[in-house]
Amino acid sequence: MSLIRPTASSSTFRALGLGLGGRGLHTSRALAIRASSPRRDATVAADETGGFKYIPGGPILKGTVNDATPQIEASRSHGSYHWAFERVLSAALVPVTVGAAVSTGSAYPILDGILAVSLIVHSHIGFDSCRVDYLHPRKFPVIGPIVSWVLKIATGLSVWGVYEFNTNDVGE
Repeated sequence: MSLIRPTASSSTFRALGLGLGGRGLHTSRALAIRASSPRRDATVAADETGGFKYIPGGPILKGTVNDATPQIEASRSHGSYHWAFERVLSAALVPVTVGAAVSTGSAYPILDGILAVSLIVHSHIGFDSCRVDYLHPRKFPVIGPIVSWVLKIATGLSVWGVYEFNTNDVGE
């Protein structure tokens, strides 16, 4: 048995998807150039695209390349509103954090509550963005919705914990 060359036939390796497949390994320059030359049966005529006939003004492309893209009506669930809210919330966290650090907690419980809730909302938006980017329900039909609900439940429990902390523990 050779360690360099397998003992099974090359057709067995091609059937299993192993080895070099349909391309051969050429050691001479002349054979390599001939193997990489374009095939005549792979050319496409000027009036065809991949076997499909080109129909001018056909059903696929409407208008010209110079036509404007249709403007989508903005709604409250559209991404630009979410993006603006995230940026305003992130910018507002800086003065709220400084204000809460400078003041005492018992003197300004409203400021502590605002800081806690805004941090929770900011964290929820960040984790939700990660979930949308990396665990899309179309690609992960089981774990995607589970992570979505776990995030919603964790956010709700965090808001409830902050409320309990501010009203019963330090805020009393």
